[in-house]
Amino acid sequence: MSTAPAARPAARFLEGSLLRHVTVMSMTASVGTLALFFVDFVDLLFISMLGRPELAAAIGYAGVVLFFTTSIGIGVAIAAGALVARALGEGSIEEARSRATHALGFGVLVALVAMPAILFTLPFWLTLVGASGETHELASQYLTIIVPSMPIMLLGMASGAVLRAHGDAKRAMYVTLSGGLVNLVMDPILIFGFDLELRGAAIASVLARITVLGVGLSLLLTRHRALAPFDLAGFRTQLPALLAIAGPAMLTNVATPVGNGFVTRAMAEHGEAAVAGMAIVSRIAPMSFAVVFALSGAIGPIIGQNFGARQHDRVRLAFLEGMRFLGLYVLAASLLLFVLRAPLAALFDADGVTRDLLYWFCGPLALLFFFNGAIFVANASFNNLGRPLYSTCVNWGRNTLGTIPFVMAGSAALGAPGVLVGQSLGGVLFAAIGVWGAFRVMAFQRERMPPATADG
Repeated sequence: MSTAPAARPAARFLEGSLLRHVTVMSMTASVGTLALFFVDFVDLLFISMLGRPELAAAIGYAGVVLFFTTSIGIGVAIAAGALVARALGEGSIEEARSRATHALGFGVLVALVAMPAILFTLPFWLTLVGASGETHELASQYLTIIVPSMPIMLLGMASGAVLRAHGDAKRAMYVTLSGGLVNLVMDPILIFGFDLELRGAAIASVLARITVLGVGLSLLLTRHRALAPFDLAGFRTQLPALLAIAGPAMLTNVATPVGNGFVTRAMAEHGEAAVAGMAIVSRIAPMSFAVVFALSGAIGPIIGQNFGARQHDRVRLAFLEGMRFLGLYVLAASLLLFVLRAPLAALFDADGVTRDLLYWFCGPLALLFFFNGAIFVANASFNNLGRPLYSTCVNWGRNTLGTIPFVMAGSAALGAPGVLVGQSLGGVLFAAIGVWGAFRVMAFQRERMPPATADG
């Protein structure tokens, strides 16, 4: 009764081709991720069809705040995935079930604290990122509908992370894909059919989150029996371990919306057309590089299981294979973006500075996304090797020292396009620091925890 189905090994990443594991996990995870990013893309496309630029700008400003709430969810998901994967690597299935349950409970607790705090301070955050007038009001209405669903979002994200920790990338993909499909169907119905415009897009997002949670919990319970009964004493015992990973991971991911907030404010100085252009880029980028975003969550369980089993050679090789996969994918995606830059501009009826920003991104800046991906892989390694604070330092460094001075210099030199140029160039230095740090941590953990067997 307490074990996963016999046909499915508990720790599937301890043997076999690591490049294949990285590729399969990343590509399957990216399908679900791409579905959600595609819905964001379609959201903006539908809103653009309404012919009101202030609506597109409102989504751009609201996106910064939503990124903040999502970052908190990512932190909880990272903790859930890392702790469950490590327990599976150690061969302790009962401990993995207990950790999964209490990670979900921890997610609810975090959301119930963070959600009202964010909701009551929305005007402050929107003003901080540069929203004003009608755009400020529209963004606030949009967020007031979505933010209360934060507990649902955190539970859904954590459920997907536990599925990936079990190596079930296919069903983790189903979780996010189901939400994307619901959102895609409901968007036009609510935006145009019920004439709800921006509010319709927000309601569709809430319905998608409910779907993600329902599918995620169902798969955890029926396919893997991955959850144990909630136990308050056990929760208290595991809370320090959850906080040790989730706390730094949340701080790590919160750094990204902080950096994006500064970028949005810098872009706002160049007018609403520039903010609208950035909003388009911010939707195209995750769609184009969904595999890169998925790589971080995909490689974590691979490293975590092998670290739990003290297979240090495979930990290092998994990191290297992840970097190789990253380089090949970014090159292919960048070439495709360059070819499609004109059709994309026509799709959004972009001209002037809006089109300039799109062309810059679909040109040289897309190649520089490799360095963002390198930071993702390094941070996933830190989180699964017991050094989550290192990822916090790298991400905050990247989004402050690696963003603010570069964006200011780029804006002064090139105007609105310089904001994107500066943001991209700032990642190069901290990618190098992150990769170097990851190798140092791998070497240290090998010395501290020698391989469990002679052949490792």
